[in-house]
Amino acid sequence: MSSSLPVDAIKVASDKHPKPSDVRYQYGTAGFRTLGKLLDSVLFRVGILAALRSKRLDGKTIGVMVTASHNPEPDNGVKLVDPRGEMLEASWEAHATTLSNASTTDAFIEALETLVQTAKIDLSKPARVVYARDTRPSGPSLVNALEDGFKAIGAEARDAGVTTTPILHYFVRAINTKGTPYSYGEDSEEGYFTKLGQALKKLVAGRPPVSPLLIDCANGVGAIAAKTLAAHLGDTLPIVLENTAITTEGALNNACGADFVKTSQKLPPSLSNVLKPGQRACSLDGDADRLIYFYLDERGSFHMLDGDKIAGLVAAFIVEQVKIAGLEEQVKVGVVQTAYANGASTKYLQERLPVKCVPTGVKHLHHAAERYDVGVYFEANGHGTVLFSDDTQATLRDYQPSTPAQSRALENLVSLTELINQTVGDALSDMLLVETVLSHKSYTGVEWDSLYVDLPNRLVKVVVSDRNSFKTEDAERRLVSPPGLQSKIDGLVNRYQGGRSFVRPSGTEDVVRVYAEANIRTQADELAFRVAGLVYDEAGGDPASRPKEFL
Repeated sequence: MSSSLPVDAIKVASDKHPKPSDVRYQYGTAGFRTLGKLLDSVLFRVGILAALRSKRLDGKTIGVMVTASHNPEPDNGVKLVDPRGEMLEASWEAHATTLSNASTTDAFIEALETLVQTAKIDLSKPARVVYARDTRPSGPSLVNALEDGFKAIGAEARDAGVTTTPILHYFVRAINTKGTPYSYGEDSEEGYFTKLGQALKKLVAGRPPVSPLLIDCANGVGAIAAKTLAAHLGDTLPIVLENTAITTEGALNNACGADFVKTSQKLPPSLSNVLKPGQRACSLDGDADRLIYFYLDERGSFHMLDGDKIAGLVAAFIVEQVKIAGLEEQVKVGVVQTAYANGASTKYLQERLPVKCVPTGVKHLHHAAERYDVGVYFEANGHGTVLFSDDTQATLRDYQPSTPAQSRALENLVSLTELINQTVGDALSDMLLVETVLSHKSYTGVEWDSLYVDLPNRLVKVVVSDRNSFKTEDAERRLVSPPGLQSKIDGLVNRYQGGRSFVRPSGTEDVVRVYAEANIRTQADELAFRVAGLVYDEAGGDPASRPKEFL
């Protein structure tokens, strides 16, 4: 192994992937994400960065996923996955941003040499990566650029092909834990589907058969995975797949999928003649890491069951199982939410277990959830999972139940640790988790929905010239800048029964998001637009973006 960078090989390859002069890249919560046609140089450089990250961690395997999740089809992106299947360590996000913005090949080499020194990377260590992509048309050429990066630095790279983001995360942990006491599973798609399928069968054994579940696959890679999963589940959970047109141009996430259902709060038009009243249905997003459930009532009215509803259902069930097992002293369950969580869901959960609010973004939720013995987190958008600490898993392994009821509850908890993809939010794993709880409680969508009633809410965005002038505190629930704006918002909120509103800058674009709740739908809408009006006036927003409701 060489202990210096292969500069000549990197230079030759880098010149084939020049950085566009007029684009600035930013590695955010979801990695890099923009139009696919602008990402060639980024993918090449990420290939080298992933290899260096692996060397820094003594040759552990690093994951690279090429996807733009719920974004429209022309977009694409890339993110790195650390050895336990978690998101890239925050300090390396800055390295990714620096490398991607080096204006020339020489500047890129210089930035690499600086990174090797500052991060104390031993270049003689091996570099191992596993990579995959979703079904976007821009994927193959971006993967070629990524592979050029791997070759230039001499990384040992494994192509996992076209698969979901959560399966790639699963692979990373499975590869890195192989042969250890913490082995996560077989590092193959077959291993993943077998693990989930067997866990579900154990959890619902002896329970009455269920009616078919309809899955809206967002015309994305989830369609391929869901089809394989359906074969593994057989009659245990009959599945009907819709929106599976993965080769139709422009179909991905278009008027379907989890993001469409959550933001428009209505049925995808493609399902209007398919979904029957009372039937359970759910939507995945383009890379199958988000999940939103919904159903039509007997009058044909649409009801959405989002991430908050999933958190409520799942957390209450886990608390119940822990209690029945006689483990409530040893195993503490907690829930993590963001300010976007519906106030009614927070109240429902707080009556049952500890609830913590953190800033928006999966990495914040994941880290906070790790502080509990069992941490449940779901963003309202349907992205989330449940984390069982290593100590808790050891407790479950060693515990001696003293009654048949305790024994059954313990078996359920152990099977849940197998069913849940604990590396990242996984729509298919979360779907099986929801189906498990519905089966155990004998709930239909109606009964699940009635656990609590959502407060009416509204989300409005205001285009501003500089989102960075908006600064928040208290998990993004209060503004500290611009000065004086929060007290004006407080004054408005106090006029509405059940009123709540907060303002936060977007992490990716020059817009400010305004969220509002109130006891009555018209008041939630009015409060949202009035607060948006305050933001607009304060920030000198773009006149074209001034919502017509408050002209």
